[in-house]
Amino acid sequence: MKAMNFEASKWRKGAVEDVVVIDDATRARRRRNRNIIIAVAVLLIAAIVAYFMMAGGGGEKAAPAKKEGGATPAVTVIVPGRQDIPAVLSATGSLAARRDLPVGVPGEGGQVERVLVEAGQWVQAGQTLAVINRSVQSQEAAQLAASIQVAQADLRLAQQELDRAQALVARGFVSAADVDRKRATRDATAARVRVAQAQHAAARARIGRLDVRAPAAGLVLDRNVEAGQVVGPGSGALFRIAQGGEMELVARLPQTDLARLGVGVPVTVTPVGSAQVYQGVIWQISPIIDAQTRQGEARILVPYSRELRPGGFAAAQIRAGSTTAPLLPESAVLTDDSGTYVFVVLPNNTVQRRAIRIGTVTDNGVVVAEGLNGTEQVVERAGAFLNPGERVRPERAVRR
Repeated sequence: MKAMNFEASKWRKGAVEDVVVIDDATRARRRRNRNIIIAVAVLLIAAIVAYFMMAGGGGEKAAPAKKEGGATPAVTVIVPGRQDIPAVLSATGSLAARRDLPVGVPGEGGQVERVLVEAGQWVQAGQTLAVINRSVQSQEAAQLAASIQVAQADLRLAQQELDRAQALVARGFVSAADVDRKRATRDATAARVRVAQAQHAAARARIGRLDVRAPAAGLVLDRNVEAGQVVGPGSGALFRIAQGGEMELVARLPQTDLARLGVGVPVTVTPVGSAQVYQGVIWQISPIIDAQTRQGEARILVPYSRELRPGGFAAAQIRAGSTTAPLLPESAVLTDDSGTYVFVVLPNNTVQRRAIRIGTVTDNGVVVAEGLNGTEQVVERAGAFLNPGERVRPERAVRR
C-alpha cells in the first residue's frame, strides 16, 4: 500500500515540472505590447486614408477654405479713361512703278545698230535709247529731195512762161486761152512741188522713227534689246521706263477700311527685309471692289529710292484719322475659348468678367472698341489667377 502511494506521488511531481507558470508581471507586459501594436496600426491606416483623400481632391477643396480664412488678395487696377488714339491700318502689297512706260519700235523697224542706255540709268524725254540701221531709208529720202528740186525747176519755168504770155496778151499776140493754159500749168507744177516736199518730209519722219526714244523722263527699269537684233512693230517692248522714277505700293484692303481712307492720307512704308522707313501718301483709291475677296486697292505714292524696286514686297502703316476709346496694357487683356475679356473690380471689391472687343493694337497698348466706357477699375495683371465673384483688395497702379 505504501509503495503504490509513492509511485503516484512521483507521477504528480513530474507533471508539475512540465507546466509553464505565467506570473502577473508577464501578463501585464504582453498586454501593453499588444496595445502599442494596435495603436501603431490604427495610426498607419489613418495616415494612408488621409494621403489618398488629399491626392483624390481633398486639396482642391481645402484651398478655398485656406483662401477664405487667409487675407484678401491685393490686385493692381487702372482706370483707363478715354483717349484720342490715332487709327492706324496695316496693309501689305507689291511695289511697282507708278507709271510703267513700255517703249517699243514706233516705225517699220530694222536691224539695231547701237543700244545707248542700260537698266538703272536715268533718261530725259526724247533721248535716243537705241539706233536702227537706216541706209535704205536715207537713200529714199535723198531721192525725194532731188524730186523736190526737179519740181521747183519746172515751177520756175512755168511761172516765166505765164509772165511772158500775160505781157503779150495785151498786144494780141497771145490769146486769153493760152494765158489760162499756162496759168493752169504753173499751178499744177506748184502742186507737184508741194507733193514732193510732203513725200520727203514723210521719209525723214520715218527715218526719225527708226530711233527708239524715251517718251518721258524717268528711270530705265528694263532693257530687252541688243545690237544686231532685228526688231519691228511686233517685237514688243524693248525698254521699260518708270516715269519720273516714281514708285507706288499697291495695298489691298477690306471694303470697310477703304471707306475710311481718302486721297492724301499719309502712309509709312517699310520694305520687307529692310529697317528703312519711307513716307508716302495715298494718290488713288480703287473705284471697284473685288467681288470674290471683298477687297479693293489703295495706291500709295512713294518717292524714288534705290531700296524700292518694282516687284518687291512692303508693309504699310496708314494713318486713317483718330478714334476716342479706352487704352489698356496688353497684360490686362485675357483670351479663352469664350472670347476676349478683362476683369473689372466692382464697388463691393469683387471681380467681374467683362467681355470686350479689341480695336487696333498700338505700341502703347490695346484699344478697346467695345465693352468698356473707361471709368471701370480694370485689373492690370494677374487676372488669370482670379475667379468671377472673388473678393479682392484693389490698389491703383502708379503711372510713371
